[in-house]
Amino acid sequence: MEIREKTFDEIESIVSTAIEDAVDFVETEISDIRIKNAEYMDGKTSLGHEEGRSRVVSSKVRDTIQSVKPSILRVFMSTDKPVEFVPKGPDDVAIAEQATDFIHHEFQRLNGYKILNDLIHDALVKKQGIAKAYYKTYPKAKIHMFTDLTADELTLLVNEPGVEVLEQSSEMNEEDDAPYFSVKIQRTETKGELCLESVPSEEFFISREARDIDSAYCVAHRTEMRAGDVVEMGFDPEIVYELDSFDNDTGVLQEEKSQRRGYTNNNDDDENALDPAMGNVLITEAYMRIDVDGTGVPVLHKFVMGGTSYKLMDYEPCERVPLVKIEVDPEPHSFYGHSLAEKLCDDQDAATSVLRGILDNVALTNSPRMGFVNGQVAVEDLLNNEIGGLIRMNAPGQVQDLSVPFVAGQTLSALTYLDKMVEAKSGVTANIALNPDALQSTTKSGVTAAVEAAAGQVEVMCRNIAEGFKDLFKLLLELTHKNFDEEKVMKLNGVFVPVDPTAFDLSYDVSINVGLGTGREDERVAALQQALQLQMQVYGQYGAQNGLVSLTNIRNSLADILAVNGVRNSDRYFAPINQEIEQQMMAQQQQQQQAMLQQQQDPNAAFLQAEQMKAQTKAGTEMAKLQLEAAKATAQDDRERDKMAQDLMVNAAKIAGQYGATVDVAAIKAEQDKMRTVAGIAQQGMNNGQQ
Repeated sequence: MEIREKTFDEIESIVSTAIEDAVDFVETEISDIRIKNAEYMDGKTSLGHEEGRSRVVSSKVRDTIQSVKPSILRVFMSTDKPVEFVPKGPDDVAIAEQATDFIHHEFQRLNGYKILNDLIHDALVKKQGIAKAYYKTYPKAKIHMFTDLTADELTLLVNEPGVEVLEQSSEMNEEDDAPYFSVKIQRTETKGELCLESVPSEEFFISREARDIDSAYCVAHRTEMRAGDVVEMGFDPEIVYELDSFDNDTGVLQEEKSQRRGYTNNNDDDENALDPAMGNVLITEAYMRIDVDGTGVPVLHKFVMGGTSYKLMDYEPCERVPLVKIEVDPEPHSFYGHSLAEKLCDDQDAATSVLRGILDNVALTNSPRMGFVNGQVAVEDLLNNEIGGLIRMNAPGQVQDLSVPFVAGQTLSALTYLDKMVEAKSGVTANIALNPDALQSTTKSGVTAAVEAAAGQVEVMCRNIAEGFKDLFKLLLELTHKNFDEEKVMKLNGVFVPVDPTAFDLSYDVSINVGLGTGREDERVAALQQALQLQMQVYGQYGAQNGLVSLTNIRNSLADILAVNGVRNSDRYFAPINQEIEQQMMAQQQQQQQAMLQQQQDPNAAFLQAEQMKAQTKAGTEMAKLQLEAAKATAQDDRERDKMAQDLMVNAAKIAGQYGATVDVAAIKAEQDKMRTVAGIAQQGMNNGQQ
């Protein structure tokens, strides 16, 4: 067969055929089982009933799942880090811790508890829960108004990227005879956000031969969307509005959808006929490895298909399938495992049959059937069940009780046996604390052994769920590393620090901190307290540079002890600390120790420091004295210059009167006003100083 680049029609044919095969597999092999499990969860049964007999249904499936779910949720929610990224070396420790805290923070921000609850419920009832994580980019538009713009300002504004002019007007300015503009624009920016959602079971499809999502030939997520939302994603409106949906479909998948909702849609009235943008269209995202370019090597692509005929709308290469499965009982070498509800359906039927027999026997014992001679007894009196009511008959002995012996007590042991079968399958047992038979061994070890044995099945379920949880966090790490291109500030260990998601290493191993130790809080506290004791001994004996225990490790132990006991806000009791803060504290402590050591090594250091301070004080005093003497000398000089000026004027007048000669007084005064130095300080002349 020739290897060449595939045409658009060929790609559409390959993908649509693969989707149809996957849908056919799920619809014929899986959906019926999921519908039955969900119905039994709702308290229904496939057993028929006779008119006039008991129609009660045992709720084994619902009761068991509602008992198991809190235990599973407690395992995942009792620890701050159920999933942790493991560093490859000592240099990666800080970054791996940041990655763990950051991804957990994002998981909680994305309403992680509700999503986890949905996934666990689907895994317990419908074989698997499917989670989808992806990074969504979308346009964000804002409206702005501008007035009194010049032509150049208007041109500069409307030519900005993402700007669309909605309204524009102009008027002439009388002062400079130039037009001024008013404009209303829409500025559109591309935004992005991390998204996480749980996918309904009937919207997920996979190839029949698949063992897991990564190696499957075709994995698809098919859902109904509003036409306007599809257009907003960037698709051609003319194509989108021509797509159809499954609104009028009555197949198995639509039945499963209606069963999940608890009601069916009213398809007779098209409530969205007046607004095509709000009508439903079928959109399918398919992930397949196809050799699109004809290189001979298949590459994973994302294909967007529209309508029930799966019309190819767009496709692009992608790195991985953004879907993760969560399951409680996987089947080796098969994609679909077993749900807990699936195991209990037969037990619910058996318990229903026994319970109905007991109730019917009690009813017949209390109200037995009666025989009578036809025509000799008033039938209306027999049909009256009033206590003490009379029965009219023509002769004695015309009415006889058809007594039914009470044998229901003998069948109660059958219900007990069925309960034990359910307990063995689910791990959910009766409350041991209220069961005297379970407390015959009064030792703590005996009670603990009984509790741990009962929790074994739940722990296995938690461990299987944790494997899917691990894949989900790995996917979130990849999406964060790829799409977050700027630092984020978040609180780590009680301290706000900048986190750079681009620095995360995608090859981190992932460890699971859940699945074992369910209900063993006392043992965990004891182990943490023992570890804290050892930490304090090592730190106290070898100091901060011991290389084994740091203040951060000690603080983490204290926080974990509080967390196990239900106290999450450890910052109220112990100050936040990390490796950076601890290193700064150690550096300051070393500087103080070096300063003290220098003083101890040089006994004259204190004397020299005191002498230096004395010398500085003496120098200051001498400088003040020198400035005072300069001021005195300046004042004395000023007085002498004033006397010289007065004598100069008198003598000049005498010479002028006696001899008629003119004296150059200005030149003499200029000579007197020259700069002079007194005690090393420059002083200005008398006249200038006075001026």
